[in-house]
Amino acid sequence: MTAAGAVRRGVRRGLTAVALGMSAVLLAACSAGSGGGPTVAAIGSHSDGRLQDATAKELKAVLDNAVKLSGATGGVAGVWAPWAGAWTSASGVTSTAKGAPDVDVDASFRIGSLTKPLTCTVLLNLVAEHKVKLDDDVTKYLPRMVGLNGLQLGDLCHNTSGFADYWGPLTPQMVTNPTRPWDTLELVNSAMGMPRAGAPGQTWSYSNAGFVLLGMALQAATHKNWSQLYAQYVTDPLGISDSTTYPTSGKLPGPTLSAYSADRDVVTSKIDCKVLVDESELSPSGTQQAGGIVSNLRDTASLAHAVAAGSLLPSATYAAEQQKATPMLPGMPSWALYGLGVEKMGPLIGHASAVPGTMTAAYSDPASGLTVVIMVNNSTPGANFVRLAALQLASIASKAAPASGKKAPNLSLPWTAAQLGEVMKHQAGCNSVPGALDASLEPIRLIRPSY
Repeated sequence: MTAAGAVRRGVRRGLTAVALGMSAVLLAACSAGSGGGPTVAAIGSHSDGRLQDATAKELKAVLDNAVKLSGATGGVAGVWAPWAGAWTSASGVTSTAKGAPDVDVDASFRIGSLTKPLTCTVLLNLVAEHKVKLDDDVTKYLPRMVGLNGLQLGDLCHNTSGFADYWGPLTPQMVTNPTRPWDTLELVNSAMGMPRAGAPGQTWSYSNAGFVLLGMALQAATHKNWSQLYAQYVTDPLGISDSTTYPTSGKLPGPTLSAYSADRDVVTSKIDCKVLVDESELSPSGTQQAGGIVSNLRDTASLAHAVAAGSLLPSATYAAEQQKATPMLPGMPSWALYGLGVEKMGPLIGHASAVPGTMTAAYSDPASGLTVVIMVNNSTPGANFVRLAALQLASIASKAAPASGKKAPNLSLPWTAAQLGEVMKHQAGCNSVPGALDASLEPIRLIRPSY
């Protein structure tokens, strides 16, 4: 085991031995949004003041550019800067159909991998309630499954289990046949049949299959389904259970957008930019606890801030464990890290995602409350494209002038909007700019995870 892995597992044992004596009363109180700073619901529903017109114009240009470059028909975006105001906007139309209506800013969409921080939030709450431990072996809860020796619950959230991933091999099938139902064991067994990235706790390797496996284990531990678990620990405390759901079908509640992706060869995975596949009724069975939740712009902002602020967790101890970040792959920027189901991009905490048909990214700074969300309805470019668009929004918003009587935070981001915009042009999928990317920006292009 690496030194980082040993330290991480040592901290988990410390959590188990020292910090897990929090009472159910404290858990309930903190889950209701008493984690310090602005409450989560106040971010998503924030309407006190608007960002200045000049800043709003810059932000709208980022959204419009993301829609255009990605080949989407439309998208939505929002920025919440507590010291300056809020901005939300829609861009484009809902589908490729002639005369399609304009996008509604309150449209529902798949948040994809933004589900992962919520899955791990459920895990940490169960740890606090002494129902599971981070260093429990998965086989404790799934004793009849073979080949899982040494895999721990915490490693599945950290992506340090070494468990393989089904996503790459199965994505072409999900793109070309979006309504196909996927059995949970089919997904896990697909990953089990692939080589491991390393021994448990030793190597960082992104695995959607690990989150599906975690979902199986926690369901067995609690005897509850995931609609119940997400409601209990995430959406009910925020008061958003009616508008943020874990669906069982591919049909989204209206208003919504159609969803698209360039076709993929099921054998070679090669993208065919001449064929656009409608992914509007994508089966959630292919993503599950790795990416199955459906939400909207304001709720997604609330979820992102909830995770960053730690207000869905029983104490700062658990928030610190979730945000304890380690490097991902070699060559990426030093500011791009991964924690317990969360990406940490500089001071921002959140996730980015590209499920077939939809790209979404949401990040929040726990210190200032700055929260950004963006979604577009073409997934072809991949998660890093929309990640960079979200970080562009954050860069612009971080410089927003304070409203009367308020003070701007000292928020320093290790990138510029111009740098990110340049990389986006080279990662626009079917609309990518030809030619080499400037070598100084190459690390930004390498940011993973990809879904």
